[in-house]
Amino acid sequence: MRDLVAGMRYLGKGQRWVAGHGRWWGFGLIPALIALVLYGAVLTALAIWSGDIAAWATPFADDWGSPWQGLLRGLFVALLFAGALMLSVLTFTAVTLVIGDPFYESLSEQVEKGEGHCPEGPDRPMWQEIWIALRDSVHVLLRAVVFGILLFALGFVPVIGQTVIPVVGFCVSGFFLAVELTSVAMQRRDIPVRERLRLLRGRKALAVGFGTPIVLLFLIPFLAVVLMPGAVAGATLLVRDLVAAEEDEPEGGDRGQDPEGGPYGQAAPHGQPAPYGQPAAPHGQAGPYGQPAPYQQPAPGQPAAGGGFGPAPGPYPPHESH
Repeated sequence: MRDLVAGMRYLGKGQRWVAGHGRWWGFGLIPALIALVLYGAVLTALAIWSGDIAAWATPFADDWGSPWQGLLRGLFVALLFAGALMLSVLTFTAVTLVIGDPFYESLSEQVEKGEGHCPEGPDRPMWQEIWIALRDSVHVLLRAVVFGILLFALGFVPVIGQTVIPVVGFCVSGFFLAVELTSVAMQRRDIPVRERLRLLRGRKALAVGFGTPIVLLFLIPFLAVVLMPGAVAGATLLVRDLVAAEEDEPEGGDRGQDPEGGPYGQAAPHGQPAPYGQPAAPHGQAGPYGQPAPYQQPAPGQPAAGGGFGPAPGPYPPHESH
């Protein structure tokens, strides 16, 4: 329950951030407006042709009498449109992020700079960044579609299909929407998509608490456009805290995190964990994935960093944890 509430708070924090930075809010509206026009056209076409689609999908009901044929096909249309709306919410974010990758990358960077530190992203050309974002979105979308098909089929189960399944569907949609929205800040840290999924699966309630309210709000016409910049800002704040918590508490205790460094073998300034993908600090060298960085010892007779002189040649004895 605490993580659910915390996830909702990130959404509020993001909206407050863009409310205080109106220029960036307007900047983030542009790709969402473009995507809204595209999705409006697709949903309108689906509404017009939904009756024909239902008749094509249920030929076995052609000889059914009234009212059973109408009830079955009416239920099919309702489920089809509900599924299309859920899929639209998920793909709207993915398509908007692909269209607006340069926009939301700049917005996310401003949020991180306002928080005191913005990690330097990988040095890649813009076309490659867009390709990676598109590829990762397809990866997430395919997983979401599998869940969507399963929930669509369960929607025909009496009672449960009309009560429990819609709630579960919104929660599943919220989780995958959180994955999409956090992709901007995650990609800046060069975290692969499977690792992103692992991080958010480890904090499911946090991801659901953040994403599900957005799913519900995005169902209101035009509200998705208005809230999209704040959703990206809130997701950026969520990633900062999520990654910091992951560094403080490595999963299973076997990731070998150096007290002076972060995961992926990155070193950081003394006393601070390094974000994903950050360069090594002067006194620490990056090791292999999940391994601590070796400590750089002063030469014999030379001043050490904290005063005094370096020891005689030879490594320090290994530190034993208790």
